[in-house]
Amino acid sequence: MNIVLFGAPGAGKGTQAKELIQKYEIPQISTGDILRAAIANKTPLGMEAKKLMDEGKLVSDDIVNGLVEARLQEDDCKKGFILDGFPRTVAQAEELDKILEKSNREIEKVIALEVSDEEIIERITGRRVSKKTGKIYHIKYNPPVDENPEDLEQRADDNEETVKKRLAVYNEQTAPVLDFYKKQNKVYSVDGAKKLEEITKDIIDILEK
Repeated sequence: MNIVLFGAPGAGKGTQAKELIQKYEIPQISTGDILRAAIANKTPLGMEAKKLMDEGKLVSDDIVNGLVEARLQEDDCKKGFILDGFPRTVAQAEELDKILEKSNREIEKVIALEVSDEEIIERITGRRVSKKTGKIYHIKYNPPVDENPEDLEQRADDNEETVKKRLAVYNEQTAPVLDFYKKQNKVYSVDGAKKLEEITKDIIDILEK
């Protein structure tokens, strides 16, 4: 079961991935996690990526693709995998197809979590983190009960202006990836504004068709 979880920042990809990992016992692969691991393990690609990041530059597709290819060859991916946050561009999607082809695999289904920009902005700007416990709350959906209001803070990049910029980048660069997979008839849309359990059920229904 080789799937891609797709959706804007704040659409709930990470939350749903956790549910699917438990059910299907396949790993969630996020490029952020792979990058951090490669840097921590001081692999050649990791060191190259670190140099770029230290200079404030974006990590190139070549490096990201190389890291993903190495990760997909690990034993825990034999039963399948959940890609989260990759591919981000059509070029990465094309390269991913080539990487998988080498081992006679392909992306089987792309689950697109559909959430409106307004809802995303409300979700992200409403997040608060407790300085004392590190717990994450939401002023509307998950308000804190036993925390002091002064202990709660909003992360610097959870403000509306930054969220709008991230959505603009997503709509411009990443949304075309969906069209790439639609041409392969692999895209299944799920209403990401429903309750968590309902979204998980919808995704499982699609995967088990």
